[in-house]
Amino acid sequence: MTVSQTDSLPTDTKAIATNNSKESADSRHGAATTARQWQVLSQLQRNRWVGTTHVYEQLVLAGFDISLRTVQRDLNALAKRFPIEKNNANPQGWRWRDDAPLQSLPHMNLSQAVAFNMVEANLTQLLPPAILDELFPWFDLARRQLKNSKVTHSWIDRVRIEPATQPLIAPHVDLESKDNIYHALFYQLQIQACYTRSNKSEASEYILNPIAIIQRGVIIYMLATRTDDPEMIIRTFALHRFESVEILDTPSVTPEGFELDRYLDAGGMGFTHHLLSQLPDHGKNTAVELCFSKRAGKSLTESKLSEDQTVIDNDDDTLTITATVNLTSQLVWWLRGFGKGLISAKPELLYEAVLNKASKDTQDLSKQTL
Repeated sequence: MTVSQTDSLPTDTKAIATNNSKESADSRHGAATTARQWQVLSQLQRNRWVGTTHVYEQLVLAGFDISLRTVQRDLNALAKRFPIEKNNANPQGWRWRDDAPLQSLPHMNLSQAVAFNMVEANLTQLLPPAILDELFPWFDLARRQLKNSKVTHSWIDRVRIEPATQPLIAPHVDLESKDNIYHALFYQLQIQACYTRSNKSEASEYILNPIAIIQRGVIIYMLATRTDDPEMIIRTFALHRFESVEILDTPSVTPEGFELDRYLDAGGMGFTHHLLSQLPDHGKNTAVELCFSKRAGKSLTESKLSEDQTVIDNDDDTLTITATVNLTSQLVWWLRGFGKGLISAKPELLYEAVLNKASKDTQDLSKQTL
């Protein structure tokens, strides 16, 4: 007869060993229950009912060996401690209550993780450090959540955002200068900057009032005024040309009545063609009529220029397209890409701009660019 190690111990020692083993097992069971219930809560959403079966299936995908009945018991138990609620539907659904505070959410579901992952991939260049510092834990949580999900991770590997134009490599930007610019803009403070103008080889010192940040393609620009300029002309500064930036304690000054959208619509960043700026309101919300060869204009029958777009299929193998759009340099460049496939365009100034390939809109920025 074989005697186990526990049975061979003295009675008192055996009792202690048995208790320790039971406590260890209870501890492991408690940890497993906590991890499972954590995942249960992570599947619930605030504005949509989630079925118990869906929660069960997600936990199975995450590697939990459980039954549907266990999930049902978990949800009923959690409802006593967390602001979650169920409906009377069949099958039953669960969700976070409308008044549930964000800090009650102990985890991040997969759809939220995907959203944070896309924000990190596409918007971090435009977010100020003060906001990024708060979001980094969420970005990290999203990465770990996606890593643990084979289904979602596979989906991420199958989705990309490709630019419609020729991709370019972004110029190097001094990260400390960028952080200080964003900080100053966020808190509306002036900066003292060491900046090299595009037509100069040596840097100059400026005290600037940051006004706005604009990303155009891979280049990020700051709109600002110089404190030594009595006319307060809004100038454009490329972030990659800053050598150093110091944040000052003095508040920045924004020109009275400045509106970013109005500034852009007026062609402040070179977004409006110099010919089209002669039109009322600089060509904003203008009715256009474009005539394409049927082959060239086919794509516009699937993706619209505007919500009010109309397409007329002409007998001469052409398409006439009408739409209401903003007349910008970007529109001009896009129309030029059709070549001879664009047969005519109205207003006449728009067609003139398309044909005038040597026009001023080919410059990188307006005359105010440094």
